[in-house]
Amino acid sequence: MARHKPFTIDDLWRLARIGAPSLSPDGAQAVAAVTRPDMAANRSPASLWLFSTLGGRPRELTRCGDKDGAPRFSPLGDLVGFVARREQEGAKDSEPQFYVIPPDGGEARRVGNVATGVGGFKWFPDGRRIAFVSWVRPGLKGAAAQAKAHQAFTERKETGIASDAEIVRFWDHMIPMDRVPHVLVLDLDTGRSTDLFEGTPYELTRFEPDESCFDIAPDGQSLVFAWDPDPAKRTDSRPAIVELRLRGKRFQTLAQDAEWGFTTPAYAPDGEAVAFRACHRGQKHTMPQQLGLWRREDGVWEVPSANWDHEVQAPLHWEDDGQALLFTAEQRGRQHLWRFDLPDRRAEVVVEGGWVLAFDKAAGTVVTLADTADHPARLQAHLPGEDVRRMEHLNDRALAAFELGRTEEVWITGALGDAVQVWLHYPPGFDPKKKHPVLHTIHGGPHTAPGDNWHWRWNNKVFAAQGYVVASVNYHGSSSFGHAFKDSISHRWGELELQDIEAATDWLLSKRWVDKRRVFASGGSYGGYMVAWMNGHCAPGRYAAYICHAGCYDWTAMFADDCWPWTGDEMGAWYWEDPAKIASQSPHAFASAFSTPTLVVHGALDYRVPDAQGFAYYNTLKARGVPARMLWFPDENHWVLKPRNSRQWHQAFFDWLTRYDRVKT
Repeated sequence: MARHKPFTIDDLWRLARIGAPSLSPDGAQAVAAVTRPDMAANRSPASLWLFSTLGGRPRELTRCGDKDGAPRFSPLGDLVGFVARREQEGAKDSEPQFYVIPPDGGEARRVGNVATGVGGFKWFPDGRRIAFVSWVRPGLKGAAAQAKAHQAFTERKETGIASDAEIVRFWDHMIPMDRVPHVLVLDLDTGRSTDLFEGTPYELTRFEPDESCFDIAPDGQSLVFAWDPDPAKRTDSRPAIVELRLRGKRFQTLAQDAEWGFTTPAYAPDGEAVAFRACHRGQKHTMPQQLGLWRREDGVWEVPSANWDHEVQAPLHWEDDGQALLFTAEQRGRQHLWRFDLPDRRAEVVVEGGWVLAFDKAAGTVVTLADTADHPARLQAHLPGEDVRRMEHLNDRALAAFELGRTEEVWITGALGDAVQVWLHYPPGFDPKKKHPVLHTIHGGPHTAPGDNWHWRWNNKVFAAQGYVVASVNYHGSSSFGHAFKDSISHRWGELELQDIEAATDWLLSKRWVDKRRVFASGGSYGGYMVAWMNGHCAPGRYAAYICHAGCYDWTAMFADDCWPWTGDEMGAWYWEDPAKIASQSPHAFASAFSTPTLVVHGALDYRVPDAQGFAYYNTLKARGVPARMLWFPDENHWVLKPRNSRQWHQAFFDWLTRYDRVKT
């Protein structure tokens, strides 16, 4: 088949999307959720698949569910547990429930019926129980009382949500009213659930709690979890690590410090140590997540990775000998799987990215889910003494029809004279003897990093297929380049980032193959902020047009967002303390200089950057007579997730570029 078809948004949505793998105890096979979007039906159903690490063909394990997800092999390997909403025996799940299915096939079986729903879970070592997250009403006792209260709430006619919490909503959902996340135990034989935190002040984080928030001891007698002792329960909290002895229900704080935040605990194989992520928030709000360790023998905690300038990502996976841990961490626009040796306090790369998204290890076999800029996530097996083995080829045939164009990593001199990384994605058939338009895709965060990775929403290959050379700058403030680089933008947002982007534009304009009249800039979230900032700071005509998706526009008004405690630390003051300092970092204060045509995109369910930000920017552009267009989604959040809305987003995106492309028009 000729590889000359342009890679379109429809083609992107035809590709299978693989979830995090879970290995069987013998390491012979992995289970993962596979999402196969349906553009016509405007839905993205997911089923479970089994993948062999030894070379066998993948096979679909479940078919009857809509979104079967989060699968995990049981410790005995006889069952795969997963979370789903299904209809079984005439009863349709109103909340996600726990299901099990034998890996050799058969029907999935719902275990019990938890009125408040089942979230992230882990198996007990006996394989007959799970611990899981559920949002419960803390003043009630027993599952029956929880079920009665939950039914009354769901059937109520009122729609108001009342709260006196510091944080009322998060990303795209309200924090459940009068409920907190607890850890419960579900017995597979009886289907009965028990709340381990009932009658205590303990709860998990209220901000997307999952199975990484707790761990079960190897002997099944204890559970360790992260708990925020501050009644305020803010996003900038400093959690402690607490252990619960299940017999007698005795709680003991293992690690707590007013200056540090501890999260994602994991027991050592012998249960005599607990690893966790430790962040020295009292020192600086941008401090990285480091590797923390508590040992039972002396009851003290330490930070073994204190001298390693990388940020540790969850989950933490102990090696069988208890001498090292596996985890992912970014490095210069890539994310690798690392092994951190505790005795030597040394980190080494086990599997190189691209971008390692997820992994698991059992019986000496490592399985990784990793993507690159050239392909979506793939499952690979890494067996001792053998070459890396692909475990699936779900997208190979579909991708074979396209020439995606090459990706190149370049370095330029940016702000402060520092080296700054730029990723270039060239259009298929790129000819350096011809003139090409340039499109900046400016990343959000700001403390994240684009790199050698695939992206399902801002896919640089889809953009490049339109004929653009796509540039992604890892400006000052980006992650994966050390703490000093990440922290450098604090209290002066916009300044160094703009210098880096402008330096990249200068570098591009020096190339003979760049059409100087056709340079565009787009960005989402903090990248949207940067586009609005550029409109007030870059010379008119420097960029032909901007696209601002979910962009921050007015930092005072942004106090309506879900992460307001972070703002004062990042910007150097609260808006009522130093209005001038806040305004000096806010695009709205420079509206008098706006002149570049801008497409503004926002979703109504965006609580990280409320949609009033987008409308304020759009209305200002209109008031100033600057060409502008608004695309607003009533049913999308910070991201555009529905297939048909994604198609509309891309059509509007490309139509706007075409409108101001001086050659195409």
